[in-house]
Amino acid sequence: MDLENQNRVKDATEKFGAENVVVLLGAAEAEAAGLAAETVTAGDPTFAGPLAGVELGLAVYHVVEPEMKELFDESVYEDQISMMEMVLEVDEIVEEMNDIRGQFCKYNA
Repeated sequence: MDLENQNRVKDATEKFGAENVVVLLGAAEAEAAGLAAETVTAGDPTFAGPLAGVELGLAVYHVVEPEMKELFDESVYEDQISMMEMVLEVDEIVEEMNDIRGQFCKYNA
């Protein structure tokens, strides 16, 4: 997660409260999604950004997870995400996100 997005997440958390912020990711690989998820839950693991050492514990999901997929209008999901979903390792992404949430999330959506 780049520094600008870390700042956005940090600002939103300060403004609305961590219990009211949900981060929705769309990374193409499980490892990248996991790194971003770890950043908004346990803090920036690279210790380079605004969230270094900041444990927000935010609720975090990937757009292809079943619980998120069902929240979208079916036609919008089909138009915007379904093509991507066909080439992603969805099971790996779901597993990675579940692992991160199990370890670091303090809040659930």
